[in-house]
Amino acid sequence: MSLAAPAGPTVRLVPPTSSTSPIPHASERGTTLVTDRVLTRVVGRAAGEAAGTTGRDRSVLGVRVGGRVDARARVVVDGDRVIARVSTSVEYPVPVRQVARRIREAVSARVHEMTGMTVDRVDVEIAAFDRPEELVTASGRRRIL
Repeated sequence: MSLAAPAGPTVRLVPPTSSTSPIPHASERGTTLVTDRVLTRVVGRAAGEAAGTTGRDRSVLGVRVGGRVDARARVVVDGDRVIARVSTSVEYPVPVRQVARRIREAVSARVHEMTGMTVDRVDVEIAAFDRPEELVTASGRRRIL
């Protein structure tokens, strides 16, 4: 069995010539600005994804309205340095120190990965303990024993 070349025009790739201008340095191409709001969302999402956390109850004016949200986060930015404060709930009986360590590691890694910024400190506030049976059931309702 032999393979014949398909009929039609032939495409030939030609390397760029020296007359092509080089790519300008990054500082000459523009700037990228990451707002505090975006950093706050990155920190909250990363903290909520850490093992042992359960996020926070959704509430309006302090009244629970059902559902869960990511961890609450606040950031202070100074140049490319970040200080973060995270408030979240933790599964009971998971050791709080281990969860706090996981949150700090996740936040630091995610912020650096997504923005290139360095996280100097992550303060973790444990707002509540959630028992597994208190979490949202498959029907979307909370079950409390």
